[in-house]
Amino acid sequence: MNLDPNAPRLRVRPPAGWINDPNGPFRWRDRYHLFYQYNPEAPVHANVHWGHVSSPDLAHWEHHPIALAPTPGGPDEAGCWSGCVVDDDGVPTAVYTGVDRHHTGAGSICLARAVVPDDETLTDWKPLPVPAVPGPPADLDVVMFRDPFVFTRGGRRWALVGAGHEDGTPSVLLYDCADLTDWRFAGVLVDGDDPVAADVFGDKAVGWECPQMFETAGGEWVLVLSLWDGDPCAAGYLTGRLQPCGEGGLGFAARAGGRLDHGRDFYAPAVLQEPDRALMWGWSWEARDQGEVDRAGWAGVLSSPRAVDVHPDGTLRVVPAPELQLLRVDAPFVTSPGGAVPLPQSYDLTVTAQGPTTVSLLRSASGAQLTVLLDPDEGTVTLDRGDWPRARPDGAAPIVVRATGRQVRVLVDGSLLEVFVDESATVTERVYRRPGDVAELVVTGAAAAVDGWELTPGIHG
Repeated sequence: MNLDPNAPRLRVRPPAGWINDPNGPFRWRDRYHLFYQYNPEAPVHANVHWGHVSSPDLAHWEHHPIALAPTPGGPDEAGCWSGCVVDDDGVPTAVYTGVDRHHTGAGSICLARAVVPDDETLTDWKPLPVPAVPGPPADLDVVMFRDPFVFTRGGRRWALVGAGHEDGTPSVLLYDCADLTDWRFAGVLVDGDDPVAADVFGDKAVGWECPQMFETAGGEWVLVLSLWDGDPCAAGYLTGRLQPCGEGGLGFAARAGGRLDHGRDFYAPAVLQEPDRALMWGWSWEARDQGEVDRAGWAGVLSSPRAVDVHPDGTLRVVPAPELQLLRVDAPFVTSPGGAVPLPQSYDLTVTAQGPTTVSLLRSASGAQLTVLLDPDEGTVTLDRGDWPRARPDGAAPIVVRATGRQVRVLVDGSLLEVFVDESATVTERVYRRPGDVAELVVTGAAAAVDGWELTPGIHG
């Protein structure tokens, strides 16, 4: 058991080594499967495999053997990078980015099949020796090509691939992949010159990674993007219509968009489309010095599963998956505001405000506090964690979210802090407790309701 007090115990991560992008969330034989970028040998980004967990309920996860490993001499010799998993005529099939020894930025699209499709644990996978797509279209000036995502519209199967062009324009490429072994390039679905995308994202990104797409119950489509500016930057979304275009193609008409998470430690989200909802996981990277990471022996964690939808104005609706309540103990540790209450290592806390309300979650030896301020009068929610620095260039300044400011739900698991704001925004940050820090809840101001639950571990194997 990892004794690091900052190690999350509930969310998906391997016991040791490196984890980054979630890959291929997939429902099979009444189990949820989730894969992820994984270095089993060290807490650094190298030697990329696919790790694998599964769950009957999104709350209690079981570790499985490595699903995909680099094949010596194969198209994925230098790494099995991000992708998805689909049901291909009854055979679970991983569609992923392969990187060979000559990697220059553009990967190939590789396939791997489940060896025993009837096995609900899906522990054995066999890569196909030849890529489905060896690289980007020859007549495009593409210098970044990776992260396939397969989806269905109108009974037909399509795929998105993240791309970046020589002139610095990011884009999403579209493929017709009715036959997973025979892809047809169908054009650029959307790029950084789209007026809505340009207004929402600006011009900093030179590539869009990990494109994902899902359809809401109301028929709206949501395109999820990870913005890459030479390094992972932020995650965003566009909402709009996906409609026929040209001769058998598709076009995406964006009407709104925004930042997918207002925190600084959330990237590369992956989406699972279910009949009645869409679920999303993201990668939360480390925000402490590499020396501390090396001593801990692990790096990275996946977020909690989030149910995502669209509000009538086109903005994103996001809430924790309701199954997470299965992790709660029998009775809450707090049911009303007032007084200082010790906080456990992992908890689920909801605060509803009538007026300006301050929620203090952590106190340092010097008396500084980590707080969430709800201000319905100003229409803001502010996370202030200034006394808990981050070892990343974007620092630890307060984060202000424009919202009604009437309710927050806070999920904490070790160093992983997730704040859900008014069902309309999230803030994901890594906060590392130090000797002398006191984790206690103090709610002051005009709070109308407070309830908090300790959470019990949900990872097995």
